[in-house]
Amino acid sequence: MPQFQHVNVPEGDLVRNENGRPVVGARPIIGLLQGDGIGIDITPVMTSVVDAAVHKAYGDERAIAWCPLYAGLQALERYGNELPDETIDAIRHLGIAIKGPYTTPIGDEKFVCLHCAHQQDNKTTCAECGKDDGLTPRYRSINVRLRQHLDLYACVRPVRYFDGVPAPNKYADQVDFVIFRENTEDVYAGYDFERGSDTAQAVIALMKEHTGRDIRPDSGIGIKPISESGTKRLVRRAVQWAKDQKLPSVTLVHKGNIMKFTEGAFSAWGYEVAADEFGADTITEKAVWEQHDGTPPAGRIVIKDRIADSIFQQIQTRPGEYSVLALPNLNGDYMSDAAIALVGGLGLGPGANIGDEAAVFEATHGTAPKYTGQDKVNPGSLMLSAVMMLEHMGWKEPADLVLAGMKKAIANGHVTYDLARLMRAEGRQDVEELSCSGFGRAVIELM
Repeated sequence: MPQFQHVNVPEGDLVRNENGRPVVGARPIIGLLQGDGIGIDITPVMTSVVDAAVHKAYGDERAIAWCPLYAGLQALERYGNELPDETIDAIRHLGIAIKGPYTTPIGDEKFVCLHCAHQQDNKTTCAECGKDDGLTPRYRSINVRLRQHLDLYACVRPVRYFDGVPAPNKYADQVDFVIFRENTEDVYAGYDFERGSDTAQAVIALMKEHTGRDIRPDSGIGIKPISESGTKRLVRRAVQWAKDQKLPSVTLVHKGNIMKFTEGAFSAWGYEVAADEFGADTITEKAVWEQHDGTPPAGRIVIKDRIADSIFQQIQTRPGEYSVLALPNLNGDYMSDAAIALVGGLGLGPGANIGDEAAVFEATHGTAPKYTGQDKVNPGSLMLSAVMMLEHMGWKEPADLVLAGMKKAIANGHVTYDLARLMRAEGRQDVEELSCSGFGRAVIELM
């Protein structure tokens, strides 16, 4: 076992990854990163709900051994920087981790305060909160660096409707699908060259020489790589998810009608991996119509593709036709936020970044520092991320219990302030506004 400076690994079973899939014992050790800001509120609620669900499902036969890991403010206090190598090494060692939200600098200032997310150009005392132990030089997103260091190539975002949540779309109750967004290629691995730069001019000249095409000389130039290997490992995981969860289809989303050798290839390579590695479990949409009069054979996953702009219409007008969607990076970014709006935004938080050696489940919303320590905010996003984590582990029974408890609490109007406000605005009179921890207790009682 590696020797760690501040990480104390508890007794339990290390998660092993074999062929990209976790092998989980009766007492798996799971990395736990609290997060900045409201992480102090929502993370303990999440663990209490998960522990209760696991105990209700399995009694004393199974339990999670939580292993505290450190990033953000907690890491700054212990290591002197916001993302130490030890944390990355520990996640790789444990195989699975779940984390709260972390501060991400967004301005041009030189320093950011991890207490309140204020940014300024000097490292003295925070001009916003008055604390002097949370300022650190601005840095690149902790979330992005974790994905890169651990090669977490699949960004997985479930989107589902919860009865009782005000939603803007008339078909919101049909929304229940999972988005697999490629996490390492496309614009994330792309290059952007400034107008007039030597490289931009060289690319323009190269295009003219090799294709005869003229590009305006005052253009900025972008390059977006999409590879066969990167595409196939993402689609492989998406099809495996559909198989494991017994879902009816996987849709490859692309703009191949215009970009034939990047996004068009994404679609073609997706079909290839489905046929070559899941041939007995899949069938193309074309074959369904040509060979089975439009009715998919029982137990077969339908592989289909849609043009990116078309899918934005279809998830609004007939969302029930989709269960798993696999997309390149940029399309997946757009799709995730657009889809979440369909269901009133409750799905904003849950997500996972999964690779062949590790998986990190996360609340993808912000740190909301003004609510820190108030036991006020909605912990639902992190709880839904924990549902994904349990499903990833193959522990479907406690995952279903958490989901059932959340559905009942929301349907009953027993919710935190954010949903209470929306429900009352729509005329509900029976809403009971709960604290963060109160919502967790309600979910446990309703499992």
